[in-house]
Amino acid sequence: MAAAAGSRDVEFIRARSDKRQYRRVVLPNALEILLISDPDTDKAAACMEVEVGSFSDPEGLEGLAHFLEHMLFYASEKYPGEHEYTKYITEHGGSYNAYTSSETTNFYFDVNVDNFEEALDRFAQFFIRPLMSQDAVLREIKAVDSEHKKNLLSDGWRMYQLQKHLASKDHPYHKFSTGSWETLETKPKERGLDIRHELLKFYENYSANLMHLVVYGKESLDCIQGLVDRLFSDIKNTDRISFKCPSHPLSEEHLQLLVKALPIEEGDYLRLIWPIIPSIQFYKEGPCHYLSHLIGHEGEGSIFHIIKELGWAMNLMAGESTNSTEYSFFSVSMRLTDAGHEHMEDIVGWIFKYLFLLKEDGVHEWIFNELVAINETEFHYQDKIDPISYVTGTVSSMRLFPPEEWLVGSALPSKYVPQRIMMILDQLSPERVRIFWESKKFEGCTTSAEPWYNTSYSVENVTPSVIQQWIQKAPTEKLHLPEPNMFIPKDFALKEVTEKVTFPKVLRKTPLSRLWYKPDLLFSTPKVHIIIDFHCPLSSHSPEAYVSTDLFVDLLVDYLNAYAYDAQIAGLYYSIYLTSDGFQVSLGGYNDKMRVLLNAILKQIANFEVKPNRFSALKETTVKDYQNFNFRQPHSQASFYVSLILEDKKWPVAEKLEALAKLESDSLAKFLPNLLSKTFLECYIQGNIEPSEAKSIAQEIEDTIFNTPNTMFKSMSPSQYLTKRVIMLENELKCHYQIEGLNQKNENSSVIQYIQVHQDDASSNIKLQLFSLIASQPAFNQLRTVEQLGYITSLSLRSDYGVWALQVLIQSTVKDPSYLDARIDEFFKMFESKIHELSDKDFKRNVKSLIDSKLEKFKNLWEESHFYWGEIDAGILKFDRVESEVALLRELKKEEFIAFFDQYIKLDAPQRRTLSVQVFSGNHSAEFKKAAAEADPPKTYRITDIFGFKRSRPLYSSLKGGPGRITMD
Repeated sequence: MAAAAGSRDVEFIRARSDKRQYRRVVLPNALEILLISDPDTDKAAACMEVEVGSFSDPEGLEGLAHFLEHMLFYASEKYPGEHEYTKYITEHGGSYNAYTSSETTNFYFDVNVDNFEEALDRFAQFFIRPLMSQDAVLREIKAVDSEHKKNLLSDGWRMYQLQKHLASKDHPYHKFSTGSWETLETKPKERGLDIRHELLKFYENYSANLMHLVVYGKESLDCIQGLVDRLFSDIKNTDRISFKCPSHPLSEEHLQLLVKALPIEEGDYLRLIWPIIPSIQFYKEGPCHYLSHLIGHEGEGSIFHIIKELGWAMNLMAGESTNSTEYSFFSVSMRLTDAGHEHMEDIVGWIFKYLFLLKEDGVHEWIFNELVAINETEFHYQDKIDPISYVTGTVSSMRLFPPEEWLVGSALPSKYVPQRIMMILDQLSPERVRIFWESKKFEGCTTSAEPWYNTSYSVENVTPSVIQQWIQKAPTEKLHLPEPNMFIPKDFALKEVTEKVTFPKVLRKTPLSRLWYKPDLLFSTPKVHIIIDFHCPLSSHSPEAYVSTDLFVDLLVDYLNAYAYDAQIAGLYYSIYLTSDGFQVSLGGYNDKMRVLLNAILKQIANFEVKPNRFSALKETTVKDYQNFNFRQPHSQASFYVSLILEDKKWPVAEKLEALAKLESDSLAKFLPNLLSKTFLECYIQGNIEPSEAKSIAQEIEDTIFNTPNTMFKSMSPSQYLTKRVIMLENELKCHYQIEGLNQKNENSSVIQYIQVHQDDASSNIKLQLFSLIASQPAFNQLRTVEQLGYITSLSLRSDYGVWALQVLIQSTVKDPSYLDARIDEFFKMFESKIHELSDKDFKRNVKSLIDSKLEKFKNLWEESHFYWGEIDAGILKFDRVESEVALLRELKKEEFIAFFDQYIKLDAPQRRTLSVQVFSGNHSAEFKKAAAEADPPKTYRITDIFGFKRSRPLYSSLKGGPGRITMD
């Protein structure tokens, strides 16, 4: 084997729970590789990181690195067919992607294990002999441009580019990195440049000595090593020197700034940013980890807790962000309320007050040790994740850390060096700060525009003396350090499982609740997952009920935040969220302190009261969130309209906004006893827990919710159990709903063609899934790559409460939705012959691929419980779904599959039921007017009144039978 001397002998620092085998290999061409052997895996994966990113873009060719990333997917000398790589991956149960960052470009995929060698060979050709045809070059420039246009009205992209714009012009950080038609076609042509020639020249930077590869397979390390040696040794090593970033992108003129920027969406945001020495240089000491823990803390005495109680902010995040070993930033960012906007100076004063408190108080070893304990527990009891996530998460460590630390990276800082923490803290000074403040209130007050995204902004100087004044006038509420964390787990013992329960079983049932239970038989981890579903039929019967329940849930989370923040730091996670028929509490993590957290959540729910000051802050934020529906991507708006047309008891955003405007704290307080007077609890407990304890928890839940003095919760009779139902479209009829986009400044239009097929049924499920597997890549290739209709293009499956459908989505600046819809029809017409001419060999290969994907094992407790809870929540209860569908797939005949396609999917199929939702941008307003004036062709129906249409259609039956349906074993 062509491995470097001693490369087999690396002693990797690894999690105690990690049973995989690892090996470091260096090929003769200097390509450094991490091999991972996992005999239990169903998916193989690989990730290549190349130390060439957007910082390497030549002057005047912005986005060239990103463009090259796109181009490598097309074809190679060995596999000259266009998109052979993506086609092979998709057809064999896999996925693929890539991204370009400042200093690196990363390519990755996963695939069913039996197909790994061929997939890896196609992948290797990216870096050996790719073909970059002139025709493909032009098409992919359009794709890059479409990707950029998708981001033009995204505040995240706009504000990031503004931060880069206000930096040294001679530093690559200042650059625009995505690329566009202007930077890759128009301007190069004006300068007489051949972009393909520039692309090929730039590709020469891709040298094996600048690459790191992670390969994750099922075979032995020797076998995987033989594979990579054979497939990757031909990558050229031209001994390139990796890009070294020139120091820091900010000079003195870029500090002590207050930047006021005008966002697209509603909502005010404040961000303080300081340039710092990258803490990667001190990763064993973890100075930024210590500081972000304290500055970003949300418990009592923290910055956030105080400004939240004053009604000034809705969240706060603090931490380091960097893509480089040469420079870094520390930021504190938050979403402000309107009152917070008025008190911006006080908030900045508070932040600096806290930083000064940390300096005066000094570094505390007990806090550092607490973080060490939390990190060690998290590392050693980490959940297994899918191979594609593991390889992408690990590959960057190869560039940054010595081999023995590749698996741990910077996750375990253990050296207590207080002066290092103080050094970073000293850099978070008034002299070095940049303040970015976003608000629609700055409309008409800005003086400049950032050139790439046209973001309006203005800049003022903020001197340390001004900040000193802000510190002095900030209110005097008491800031203090957090108390020791009571939620850090100590007991990791595994409970003995006496009864081997294959599927969840009903362990307890009363008129108030039902408990489903499943012990952990697969993962041997000291963790548990608890779900409590509050079925409240009055939660969604009107827009008023919906927004009231929404605010109730938001207030619950808000009240719990300070107490439960420590639990989340210690690896105990919880969420409370709205569902279609009530709300749900979900807890997951170490079982040691789980009941302490659960008890606190239950008490908060049972003793709930509306606090007017918090109600006002949350209502204000919720109004803005609803208003921001107007600024969502058009494809996201189209998806909402599909749901609005299909589902009963779904309300338009405008009606929810109207209801929210009228909602006051006293009316919410009056609504809640009514909402909670009809409640049934569906509970699910899975993990490291014995049946007796699960029953005890269920009893505690029931007692706290229904028997606490003054509780508003009351039981519900089975007849009141309500479920979501979906309308049934009509055979051989194409319904279309056409509407103008809510933000006419967005140049993107969108179409979703939804083809309703069947209600959950194993025989139909497998045929529809098989069609999606066969058709998704050809649809993407035809509609996006060949026809260049838009960057966002997909064919996928969709399930609404157990009603299965195909969905084809396109978002486009170049064509209007009516045209896009016609092209989707044309694709189905063209694809008909492909289905009818499907060879036996291809049919069997696709069936095998689908079976392999279905038989993929759960990797962790959360994946398993998510699957089983999904069956319970939907009311389908097919716990053996995988086994039964695989058995049917093994018996499926090609003729049956084709007959299914002819019956439900092909363009003129007798049971084809189609809905086309079309969102027209300002670009396509003329086409919208034309479409509105046109007569409807035969077998089509124009939806003008969504609710009138819904009332006229029959409904699918509900699969969910309610509390009386299931008996105990």
